[in-house]
Amino acid sequence: MLLLVLGLLLAVLAFFPQMWVNYVMKKHHRDDPAMSGTGGELAEHLISRFRLEGVIVESTEEGRDHFDPAARAVRLSPSNYKGRSVTAVAVAAHEVGHAIQFHRNEAIFELRQKYMPTAARFSKIGVALMVSVPVAAMVLRSPIAIGIVIGLSVLFQLLGALAYLIVLPEEWDASFNKALPILVDGEYISSDQHRGARQVLKAAALTYFAGALANILNIGRWLMILRR
Repeated sequence: MLLLVLGLLLAVLAFFPQMWVNYVMKKHHRDDPAMSGTGGELAEHLISRFRLEGVIVESTEEGRDHFDPAARAVRLSPSNYKGRSVTAVAVAAHEVGHAIQFHRNEAIFELRQKYMPTAARFSKIGVALMVSVPVAAMVLRSPIAIGIVIGLSVLFQLLGALAYLIVLPEEWDASFNKALPILVDGEYISSDQHRGARQVLKAAALTYFAGALANILNIGRWLMILRR
């Protein structure tokens, strides 16, 4: 019973941030005909305004908004690329914020490039080890050895989750040191939209944090499966 309660608590703690991020994005995604342009148009305008030579704007899969430094591309979901909403322009400004970090060679931008591949690698190793536990149990036939494999799996997945948290300062900078001043000072949004833009930018900044918690929940899910 205690394990079930702890599992439910972990699920709530892990899923709540992601649910909040999704809620905020959807809440402010209603198109506003009075807005002067779409998210894609704002991104192109800001690239020109800040003279980010070589940076382009593209549409990508829904929910996959990002800046790709290798391709020098700001990629926006179709709903943000074509949308005239607070979410669309705020997300566009956030991703252009990353492009500005990259263009200025800011040290903070290196956090994601340095740690995100490591985070993904650790997570994959952890999951692979967890999947291999049944095979390891048949081959090793030692509770201690199996425990070591499970322990290493949990360790690698936790390291992957922590690596996601390391990039949080970069995301926060893109939202509140870059995007928000651009939107407010440039009067790209009305004064009554400032609060909504702040919420969207906070959600954009916390996306990786929510991903880290989801990774931790994944550890618990695997442990529950193995207990069976």
